[in-house]
Amino acid sequence: MASPLKQFKARALSRPGVRKAYDALENEFAFLDEVLKARASSGLTQAQVADRVGTTQSAIARLESGAGKPSVATLQRYADALGYRVEIKLVKSRSLTSRSTTTPPALARRRRG
Repeated sequence: MASPLKQFKARALSRPGVRKAYDALENEFAFLDEVLKARASSGLTQAQVADRVGTTQSAIARLESGAGKPSVATLQRYADALGYRVEIKLVKSRSLTSRSTTTPPALARRRRG
């Protein structure tokens, strides 16, 4: 028998709106999983990482929980403290043709702007 939490999750994810929002966070969840795995493999506590980064344990807890939006510099300091490095990649998510006349909304706003 599934646990109450698993049952709740299954019911919630059966709703299309909830499923869409959950799926939209997939990359963020995957990133946070990598962050936690890196600290676990380093054998350091949040307090030890905070000391190496020059911040507080609560700031490290917020970073690891996904609260807030840390800068690339903050992520680099965190990774350095663990003996890692940060890699940022742009990965094509959909196919655009060279004949496409659609301008991404952010670019269109800058051009008008």
